[in-house]
Amino acid sequence: MTTETDFRFDGGATWLNLLATQGQSFGTRPVERIGTPEAGHRWLGLVGFGVDGELSADDLDRLVRLRESLRELAMAAVAGREPAPDDLAQVRGHASGSAGALWSGPAQAGVTLDAALAAIAVQALVMLQGPDRELLRQCAEVDCRWVFLDTSGRRHWCPSPACASRGRVRAHRARQGGSRAG
Repeated sequence: MTTETDFRFDGGATWLNLLATQGQSFGTRPVERIGTPEAGHRWLGLVGFGVDGELSADDLDRLVRLRESLRELAMAAVAGREPAPDDLAQVRGHASGSAGALWSGPAQAGVTLDAALAAIAVQALVMLQGPDRELLRQCAEVDCRWVFLDTSGRRHWCPSPACASRGRVRAHRARQGGSRAG
């Protein structure tokens, strides 16, 4: 059972937090945090998009496909390369959706899934085309590689304590091994 504590909300933007709905994405055992329509619905509600009704399996598939396209755009941005055209087209397609119908006041209750996906896609495109693009960093942990917003300009790892701890231990061991050899 996925609980709200299983979700990450420390990426710096909703679209980056969507990337974190799959943990250890590049490891041997990725952790899917929105593996059911109920979990996807709960995540959308927690980020402020109280989607009307329940999500179907197809709705969840659309959310996951958007996440994976956004992951490609984020990784391309930090690598300084052009994203895959299909992924860019997918995100732009969502962004051209019904984002304008989203705003109903501070309590975002009762939005459509299309409006929620459009808002997430628009947020990503705005960030990726503006000055905040330079603040995007990729976690140095090889099985994580989550892209997050780093306003300090000094982070090597994502906000996850596990990634930072493993990275620091590995760096410490490398220094210790290097000093013994000298």
